[in-house]
Amino acid sequence: MIFIDEQLSSYAEEHSSPESDLLAELNRDTYANVLIPRMLSGHLQGRVLSMISKMLAPARILEIGTYTGYSALCLAEGLSKGGQLHTIDVNEELEDRIKAFFSQSDYADQIKLHIGNALEIIPEIQDEIQLVFIDADKENYLNYYKLLIDRLPSGAVIIADNVLWSGKVVDNEELVKDEETRSLHEFNGYIQRDSRVENVLMPIRDGLMVIRKK
Repeated sequence: MIFIDEQLSSYAEEHSSPESDLLAELNRDTYANVLIPRMLSGHLQGRVLSMISKMLAPARILEIGTYTGYSALCLAEGLSKGGQLHTIDVNEELEDRIKAFFSQSDYADQIKLHIGNALEIIPEIQDEIQLVFIDADKENYLNYYKLLIDRLPSGAVIIADNVLWSGKVVDNEELVKDEETRSLHEFNGYIQRDSRVENVLMPIRDGLMVIRKK
């Protein structure tokens, strides 16, 4: 997941706005107590998500893949007054930890956590969504996109994480043997060919595909 020199990566973080005390605590707690902590968005990517959200000032945000809640809290920073963020995760074991951190934030009343299968939950959310962050099971990225794209308004933005997959998407051997790699490669290609959107793949951390509906 590291595509630039570690010293340069640290320099980038040092010259980006700091994460809040609550986010720093969540970061430490995840690395100390939760499996696969590298799944956390982290400081630099979190500031990118926050910046995009603040630029859009969305009334409704949808996040697919909550993990421990770091990215949700970053995205919530840009919510318009009275806005709401829906975040979905399948792992019920993390529910209490997620809610504990959400309850300490300034956005506690604006974040709704859904536990379950995102493909089943998304159709139940009737709100018009302006910003989507996809960071869940890679095999379903394209299914999530197809489920959402037609219902999003013009100007809505979808951000998909891990689209470079530690560089595996350009490794022919990985494309043959690894389903997640193939799914992400297929997703990237589908987005590139979709005339309904404009997109840029940013090599930030493990790759962020930023998609804007025309």
